[in-house]
Amino acid sequence: MFDSKMLLVILLICLVIFGTKKLRSIGTDLGAAVKGFKQAMNDGEAEQSVKQLKQEKDADFEAGGTAREAEVKAPPKTNT
Repeated sequence: MFDSKMLLVILLICLVIFGTKKLRSIGTDLGAAVKGFKQAMNDGEAEQSVKQLKQEKDADFEAGGTAREAEVKAPPKTNT
């Protein structure tokens, strides 16, 4: 679809319209935006995995706590 000659012509037209200084700042801004997006995605995944681990830990703790409570609440057996 796109040939290397077509891409070169598009880049040349952009260079003429915007100039080298403006293209450099656009490239820098675009690179910073992509880097920030990737970092935000990684932070979101890290937060989600931490929340999931915390929920699993709480569920394990609650499951263990209910078993202990049942043992404590049960009246002791007597031999009569």
